[in-house]
Amino acid sequence: MHPAPRALRRAAPAVVLLAAAVSCAPQPEASDRPSASGAHTCEKGELATHASGRLTIATDEPAYEPWFKDDDPANGKGFESAVAYAVARQLGYGKDKVVWQTVPFNKAFAPGEKTFDFDINQVSVSAERKKAVDFSSGYYDVRQAVVALKGTKASKATSIAGLKGLKLGAQVGTTSLDYIEDVVKPAQEAAAFAKNDQAKSALKNRQVDAIVVDLPTAFYITGAEVTNATIVGQFENQGGTPEQFGLVLDKGSALTSCVTGAVDALRKDGTLAKIEKQWLSDAVDAPVLK
Repeated sequence: MHPAPRALRRAAPAVVLLAAAVSCAPQPEASDRPSASGAHTCEKGELATHASGRLTIATDEPAYEPWFKDDDPANGKGFESAVAYAVARQLGYGKDKVVWQTVPFNKAFAPGEKTFDFDINQVSVSAERKKAVDFSSGYYDVRQAVVALKGTKASKATSIAGLKGLKLGAQVGTTSLDYIEDVVKPAQEAAAFAKNDQAKSALKNRQVDAIVVDLPTAFYITGAEVTNATIVGQFENQGGTPEQFGLVLDKGSALTSCVTGAVDALRKDGTLAKIEKQWLSDAVDAPVLK
């Protein structure tokens, strides 16, 4: 799913810019650069990270549940916080070597030099986004879902056709909004919100008939935030391949293969499945809208 905006990039010294042009990867200041022996390898704890000896991980603010807990990415609680630290450990960086940074959703995959090593923020991998950034392999297979207030016309929809006459909303820049525009194709223009909080408020105030979010978020919204709402259903994956969330890296980052290798190892040894079971076990099923 997740989409969503971020901070201005600092101008780098000419020497750093020249190095970045050659390596196609973000580089730390010259004095902080790791040795050449670790710059292009996946040696644990010796990667060519943004800050030497540390791993800088970005996400949006607020950090929503169930992906994070208590709006605190650094506590290791919530699915994405747990995944981030698992990847960090796989790369050779303990919790004390991880630095968190706030980056708005849409800024994470916008063109331009990044100030983080990777971003984790429910960003779905897509061909369009790959033009501007690199992605790791997927760490979560996701479905999009529709949430509406109980007892409304929207809550009774059982098919995509039943959604076409409704006013639907989603966070801007997300695949949730793409599903409204490309799959539902409603008669009314979709409402695009800067944050999911705004979309939830619009739903509660009946400014929209329903909102589209990823399935785990839908379960959390209906179970803890908008308790008079219900999950109408989920969409089938489009194109025969599952939509996946991936870690976002700078275009051409020297870390991309290392981070992908870490994610693949965590999937292979069952770590990702264990983390998913712990934090997303409630997001089990919902009717499929066809």
